[in-house]
Amino acid sequence: MARPSNFGALPGFGLPLSWTPSHSDLAQASEPEASKLGDGKGTPSPNARLFPTALNINDGDLDTFQMQLTTLREFTMLRFMNQLTDKPGWEHKVFDASITTKWKEEALAQNQPVNDVKKEESATHVNEENPAPGDDENSERQSEDSITEKMVDWCFAELQFKAKIFQENGGLVSVYNGDVVKSDSAIPPDLQAALKAAVEPLEDVPDRLKDWHPGSDELVLDLVHPSLFPLVYGRSKVLKEGITTLDDCIERCGEGETLPIRSDDSTSGKVWVRPDILNINLYSNKFQWLPCEVDVSANDGSSVRITSYINNLHPQERSLYLVIEQVIARAIPLWNMTLSPLLLGVDKHRRIHYDRVEYNPDPASFPKEEGPQQEEGEDEDDHWGRRWEWIQQTQRVILPEPETFAPPPYMTTDSKDQVDLRRDFGERGLQVIVKLASIHLNPEKPAYNGGSWHVEGQMNEHICATALYYYDCENITTSQLSFRQQSTTDIGWAYSRTIDYPQNQDDWLEKVFGCENYGSSMQQVGAVETRAGRLITFPNILQHQVQPFSLKDRSKPGHRKLLALFLVDPTIKVISTAHVPCQRKDWWQEVVNTRSAIGDLPRELQDQVFQEVEEFPIDMEEAKQLRLDLMEERKKFVVDSGIAFENIYTFALCEH
Repeated sequence: MARPSNFGALPGFGLPLSWTPSHSDLAQASEPEASKLGDGKGTPSPNARLFPTALNINDGDLDTFQMQLTTLREFTMLRFMNQLTDKPGWEHKVFDASITTKWKEEALAQNQPVNDVKKEESATHVNEENPAPGDDENSERQSEDSITEKMVDWCFAELQFKAKIFQENGGLVSVYNGDVVKSDSAIPPDLQAALKAAVEPLEDVPDRLKDWHPGSDELVLDLVHPSLFPLVYGRSKVLKEGITTLDDCIERCGEGETLPIRSDDSTSGKVWVRPDILNINLYSNKFQWLPCEVDVSANDGSSVRITSYINNLHPQERSLYLVIEQVIARAIPLWNMTLSPLLLGVDKHRRIHYDRVEYNPDPASFPKEEGPQQEEGEDEDDHWGRRWEWIQQTQRVILPEPETFAPPPYMTTDSKDQVDLRRDFGERGLQVIVKLASIHLNPEKPAYNGGSWHVEGQMNEHICATALYYYDCENITTSQLSFRQQSTTDIGWAYSRTIDYPQNQDDWLEKVFGCENYGSSMQQVGAVETRAGRLITFPNILQHQVQPFSLKDRSKPGHRKLLALFLVDPTIKVISTAHVPCQRKDWWQEVVNTRSAIGDLPRELQDQVFQEVEEFPIDMEEAKQLRLDLMEERKKFVVDSGIAFENIYTFALCEH
């Protein structure tokens, strides 16, 4: 059984807010029993190390969250395979030559880019008769990211390889590098129905008690949200020893020491994102989302147990706790698939290699008799300028093609070298932040405009991966979740060049990769449809964005309901609900009423008594103000980190 441990110190409580285990600390502990909360040693597996995150933008972690620079054609292949794996029975159809031949012929006949991220909006979907839809808006880049015969052949070979894994692992498939993993069968229909039923009591409340997310124009309904009653430095009380349980977390309300304001950490993790852009505080010295503790040590290898309360989900909602436990258990195999590539580094698998720039035609190599000739009396520099312009307009970059399919190394390596959260952290346990929310549309408000690009949390939470389960969708158009990556720019330095390119030539950077010299290395990855019943996991090295959707039938209401699970990096423990007894005055008041003489008083007198209780616990009015403060802080962080994500690393091809 996992032991949350009587900790002596954790980041922000006895340790600096920005504390993380050093590489030597992580290497020292190779057994689960060696893991101690906050002792500076703690990893329960020789494979374990801090997972990379796009939030940790500093020079020391340059190569940990940056992805390989990916060709436009590889993105086309990934999007094509993602669309094919949306088909029922794809794992069988990819072995049927009559079907794949038809898909191939139609894809090549259209020869249009398979692009589901056009202007950050969703596009049409592949169907069995038309697997590679065209996109007139992208016709100017048709040759760069349209599909070719070799690309299709690789895609079918990769899908055949993944189909075998898909049938062995219960219907999980990775669709984008990172890895983004999806499954339409990880959560069975009976569990989906159980979740809907268990959530109903939270939804079936008077309108005055509905908690519409601030600033959402009453479109986003929060049922369980970590921004309400979070950990507040200088306000929350933390147990110095011992832990709370689901049974006593409310009774112990008010116990513990007030968490000090980390004024000494006010600049911890501050990163300058080039003097001409901005600087960012990666850590908040005001707030932290609170995870619950999850025991994953069960001998059956398939169940989990939540051992501390989910923040803002009352322990009396036992049926919902049991359902969420089952969803977490079924998300673990997807998290394993998402995180395993990061053990080997994100730069290990390429479908299309590109290491040399070539042109055909290549007018720079033509005899000087071809092309513009120097006119009588024309200055040499003027003539060269005209000739250079002709070269630029005439030359065509030879676009790369995939070779013979080879599976990703992390999919063929020994299982002991892959992430296994149960094996590696069975004794230590996991920490998971839970959110339940839904988007409600109606004829007066028929559209949701989408979200912002972001990475989950701040460094306080140490989130390494996310699981999103879309458990109910009704009367809405197709919605997508888009991803983008920060790619390496280290391709052209004099002593570490990985791409051989001609002097003063950079047009290939846009043609092959969709980037520009002196421009951002950010690349659009692709999108996954967020259909009902689908579970999606992805790492915190990718930014994601919810795409717009609207009502199908604008005369009727519609909704999309979501359970979000944010996995705290299991190699570092943060303050959780095991260490912070209930902070909610309304929950505490219920217990006091039932277990003291106060409950015998008239309601008016009860209210007077509880109004006299100051400082702690926290009432709803103050909690909602704290939530606004947290949201304002994180809104700025999302904007600043987004600017950093787009601009911190730019290309600067050397002149050689």
